[in-house]
Amino acid sequence: MTVRALINVPKKAKRGDVIEIKTLISHVMETGFRHSTNGQMIPRDIITSFACTYDGETIFETQFFPAIAANPFVTFYTVATASGTLTFRWIGDNGFEVTQEVKIAVE
Repeated sequence: MTVRALINVPKKAKRGDVIEIKTLISHVMETGFRHSTNGQMIPRDIITSFACTYDGETIFETQFFPAIAANPFVTFYTVATASGTLTFRWIGDNGFEVTQEVKIAVE
């Protein structure tokens, strides 16, 4: 499965600014409750958790459950404190794990 994560973080911010962070990851989020056309149960395959750290400190985390839509889109906010790295990590069923990093410059 090819996984794409779209992340929108300002490249620059002023110290103390509240910044908006948006991320979307491509994933089918199969609930495990549906049946195929031949009547077989389609196995559950969802992202179970997402977390974002800012220079190693967790600034946002959440859990997902079977009712979440495919391709989960998450928006959250944080305060720009220093130039650094935001690390985004998604974990799910069947060994699914994706990690991506984005840099931010704070003036």
